[in-house]
Amino acid sequence: MKIHIGTDHAGFRLKELLKEWLTKEGHEVVDYGAKEATPDDDYPDFIAPVAEAVSKDLKARGIIFGGSGQGEAIVANRYTKVRAAVYYGGPEQIITLAREHNDANILSLGARLLSFPDAKRAVSLFLITPFSAQTRHARRLAKIENLKSNI
Repeated sequence: MKIHIGTDHAGFRLKELLKEWLTKEGHEVVDYGAKEATPDDDYPDFIAPVAEAVSKDLKARGIIFGGSGQGEAIVANRYTKVRAAVYYGGPEQIITLAREHNDANILSLGARLLSFPDAKRAVSLFLITPFSAQTRHARRLAKIENLKSNI
């Protein structure tokens, strides 16, 4: 699977570890940076290209990283056809429900709150869990796509 990834300094180390693991698992990983941990970089610079790529290739997935993952998801969700879900620990059902009910195509990870093994498990769940395609979920996604922006 093609996976677009991006982070600022807060998620740099976790991104690098997951990138290596995903590549070994046979995925095509496209890395939009950061290329080094620079404390004063700005996460939108790295997250926006990931979201844009996923919005244009709906078979691909995205994984974005930040301190909490919240701001990164906010950036990603500004893009058409992007549905970013945040995970920073807790019940893994959050991930499966985001995929099954919302067809989330980007996973935003809170790198300051997750260990590498926990992040690896979260990404695995995200990648293997299918969208349920139940009528009610498909209907809701269609309603989201039909919402008009006020910008």
